[in-house]
Amino acid sequence: MELDDAIRTRRSIKRFTDRAVTRDEIERVLDAAVHAPNHRLTQPWRFYVLGPDARRAYGAALGARKAKKVDDPEAARAVVAKVEAAEASLPAVIAVSMVVDESPEIREEDYAATMMAVQNLMLTATALGLGSHLKTGAVMDDPRARAAVGVPDGERVVAIVQLGEPVEAPPDKPRRPASDVTTWRA
Repeated sequence: MELDDAIRTRRSIKRFTDRAVTRDEIERVLDAAVHAPNHRLTQPWRFYVLGPDARRAYGAALGARKAKKVDDPEAARAVVAKVEAAEASLPAVIAVSMVVDESPEIREEDYAATMMAVQNLMLTATALGLGSHLKTGAVMDDPRARAAVGVPDGERVVAIVQLGEPVEAPPDKPRRPASDVTTWRA
């Protein structure tokens, strides 16, 4: 697949088939990730490939956060169980973290580099015929989620990437053309 095709056909996939993602496929997407641009070559990214137990533990942490919005205790337990089972059943999950530098400038550069690594990972997945779904948000700082991932102190989890063979690819969402957001300066 040409790079342009991978960029234009990559979608957030919400449903995957039961086909397992192979170790070779995971290694290929990770090998692409580490070729992201990185000022100062700090290589801040770290990758945690979550097995079924880790996915279940992450799902329990995510479910507990979602259950806080539910008043009925039984319904809240059902939310946790549902999210836990959904995460455990995913074909592959990679948590992406970055080493947190004490310098705010380097930390900002490293965050950008780590997210570019995530983009490389997802585009390579697309080129391999896999789908991906990027997850971010406050759960990344949750102590239970961090424990499930196994990330040590001194690292910040920046993304969870779900991978698998797509059941279907959603249609492209309309995007503003680059010309609408580009200013040419003399």
